[in-house]
Amino acid sequence: MVSKAIDTALSNEKTLDEEDALYERYGKPFEAEHWGKFIAIAPDGRTLLGADMDEVFFDASETLGASFIIFKVGQMAVGRI
Repeated sequence: MVSKAIDTALSNEKTLDEEDALYERYGKPFEAEHWGKFIAIAPDGRTLLGADMDEVFFDASETLGASFIIFKVGQMAVGRI
């Protein structure tokens, strides 16, 4: 099942640390120019950026594969796949 809702595993501290590290490495460089937009980040670092969360979700499903996390640039994760 694919869901845009935050997974219950997000309460796991290790998972949160891993997501923080993923955002720091691949998402943070986008903050200066893209604050407030949505970014999908795959575990291998591939990224997809957009203004609408639903569009980013759909496009990421098509291009990044089965595993990615959606963040609002400059903020916390808004969805986990």
